[in-house]
Amino acid sequence: LLGKSVGFSEECVGPVAKEKIAALKDGELLILENVRFHGEEEKNDAEFAKQLAESADIYVNDAFGSAHRAHASTEGVARILPVAVSGLLMEKELKYLVEELRDPKRPFLVILGGAKVSDKIQVIDSLLEKADTILIGGAMAYTFALALDRKIGKSLSEPEHVETAKRALEKAKVKGVKFLLPVDNIIAEEVDFKARKVSPTKVTEVGGNIPDGWEGVDIGPETAKIYNAEIANAATILWNGPMGIFEIADCAKGTFSVAEAIANNTAATSIIGGGDSVKAVKKAGYSDKVSFISTGGGASLELLEGKPLPGVTILQDK
Repeated sequence: LLGKSVGFSEECVGPVAKEKIAALKDGELLILENVRFHGEEEKNDAEFAKQLAESADIYVNDAFGSAHRAHASTEGVARILPVAVSGLLMEKELKYLVEELRDPKRPFLVILGGAKVSDKIQVIDSLLEKADTILIGGAMAYTFALALDRKIGKSLSEPEHVETAKRALEKAKVKGVKFLLPVDNIIAEEVDFKARKVSPTKVTEVGGNIPDGWEGVDIGPETAKIYNAEIANAATILWNGPMGIFEIADCAKGTFSVAEAIANNTAATSIIGGGDSVKAVKKAGYSDKVSFISTGGGASLELLEGKPLPGVTILQDK
């Protein structure tokens, strides 16, 4: 990219790194070995951070995906050096995940999927304060179905989090947030994730239960229609988590239809919030049709939960 050669040091601290850094002429570049080979990195060891900072005048953090961790390279070094700033990617992440969502254009639509309610409950709780509509998909939908006394067969769920799901449904009612769950599902008798196969599959009736011995693997066609209509009407869209087991072709239609609907709403600001939704939107072939794709899985979630990210907070302090 730079049209010049970049040197490499087999160590990020110590005599080898120091020697190579000292030999650099103005305008020359050196990349240091991965800091994660040192246990002190994740402990945010002060001495290790000092060693990393020794040869530098300016710290630039462009690793948004690690900004939720207070490690030596994300927090410790920034504390030491006089100048600590964000890179261009970090700036873009904060623009979309913080600024755009601070006062989103309305209607503001949130699409949440993935396996566990427990992973997303704080995000749901935080976004219920802002969203006009929330669409739920993925295996977490079956925990919500249990909260509404529906039968879910052998679908993946978290019975221990049914009360949590009930509280979220209640909060949505109180806040006047449209909280939509799947009205039909694609179900399968057997799922072989390793072989990427399900057999056989069928669609449940609208409003119907999932029979014993079957498991939900995707949202059904009627749900996709309802969700796509909501997407078409939104001005700001935040999507985090797939609608089903999109890695298996027979269970990918719901996720891909959501990706297509988001891509078709060219007037909206569309934000794909890290993790599997990024893989899904790329696999569906619409990654160039959305406003922003976040690079951070855990970092995106923590930011959406309203938690401060140590790697960002230290830059703001500076």
